[in-house]
Amino acid sequence: MANPRSSKRQLEKDRREKAAAKRERRRTRAETDHPDDVTVETDDRSQQQLLDELAALHERHARDGLTLEEFEARKNDLVSRIRLD
Repeated sequence: MANPRSSKRQLEKDRREKAAAKRERRRTRAETDHPDDVTVETDDRSQQQLLDELAALHERHARDGLTLEEFEARKNDLVSRIRLD
């Protein structure tokens, strides 16, 4: 019969190696999922114009009762065009 300590050591070594391989896979996946050179589409409107349009959209939603779905869609479009520097 094998010495139980040697098999326990081997099991622990295997676990450490498996954990290290998993960390490496996660690190590699994180690098490919979130590239640093992400480009964001912007249009010719200035940032101030976009903010003004967003404020007007909020006022219209409060005043006219613009549907929530339409408000959210327009708001998300405007917010996506605002650059965060």
